[in-house]
Amino acid sequence: MKIRAAVLTHLGAAMPYAQSQPLQLREVELDPPGPGELLVRVRAAGLCHSDLSVVNGDRPRPVPMVLGHESAGEVVECGPGVTDLRPGDRVVMVFMPSCGCCLPCAEGRPALCEPGAAANGAGALLSGARRLHLDGAPVHHHLGVSCFADHAVVSRRSCVKVDAALSFPEAALFGCAVLTGVGAVFNTARLQAGSTAAVLGLGGVGFSALLAAVASGAREVVALDLHEDKLALARELGATFTVNAAAPDAAEQVRAHTCGGVDVAFEMAGAVPALELAWALTRRGGSTISAGLPHPDRRLALPPVQLVAEERTLRGSYIGSAVPVRDIPRYIALYQQGKLPVNRLMGEQLPLQDIHVALDRMAAGHALRDVLMP
Repeated sequence: MKIRAAVLTHLGAAMPYAQSQPLQLREVELDPPGPGELLVRVRAAGLCHSDLSVVNGDRPRPVPMVLGHESAGEVVECGPGVTDLRPGDRVVMVFMPSCGCCLPCAEGRPALCEPGAAANGAGALLSGARRLHLDGAPVHHHLGVSCFADHAVVSRRSCVKVDAALSFPEAALFGCAVLTGVGAVFNTARLQAGSTAAVLGLGGVGFSALLAAVASGAREVVALDLHEDKLALARELGATFTVNAAAPDAAEQVRAHTCGGVDVAFEMAGAVPALELAWALTRRGGSTISAGLPHPDRRLALPPVQLVAEERTLRGSYIGSAVPVRDIPRYIALYQQGKLPVNRLMGEQLPLQDIHVALDRMAAGHALRDVLMP
């Protein structure tokens, strides 16, 4: 079938993207779903910093590629072997498919699925297939989803069925921003009530982590960002103390306020200086957790003696250490109960043709979670 999709043809385009136009809206050929796959009508697609990181070259991916990895839609057709879903079901698409058979999957860590990671790196579906074609040549899939399009073929293992009462823009946020940010708090850190926490970088993922820290019962939730408007929203959402991350004494302010530093600091900005700051404001015996994805060539310098002498921990959190089929319904239930008001994180709803406007808004750092409506 013919679909309309945003195709990235080269990396590292100059800003503003409204002028350089790195993505082209093209008519692309989409093959029918193969065994274990679904054809999904994309109804809403969140714009994530990981999409921007592909466009600017920080996360190198093969091109041409149809971008987008955070979305919700409805099943149109089930491929051979898919028996637990049917046309009309609403699904959230997850950007890491899990095979269920490799060692990480067997250990209950599907976010680290080895075949899933290999397929994502190659720009293919979990099966190894590419169902997208442009002018007779294959087009790569972005993280097994490619949702900046009106339809997508995805692995069944990239989808979680969700409550039909949820609107599509709301549901889309749970595929990446909420799954990653909330999961970093609930799963990776296992933040305890009465703890102290800091969140650096208030994008969709960072704000989700802040909401989860508040919901966890942390007695202090410190928010740090470069933009005062985001810090103001953080205070509305439950942050007990805010600091502009550009302040020369940002770490000293946090350590003074929390009597020596926080129990857990979450770095969500995807920048090495932010991770260095997160480390600096973590207390002795505390944990620093990073869910950001800087350019792979960037390096972090830390005094190793602190790891031992202060019993410090530095951990990564990918997709919030999630088990998506378990966690997405849980997080949706918490949202519906008013305990995770992730709707406060949504920015504008834009048509797909305004994707460059949305990219420029995100790159400027002021946008919340804009949602594209293909």
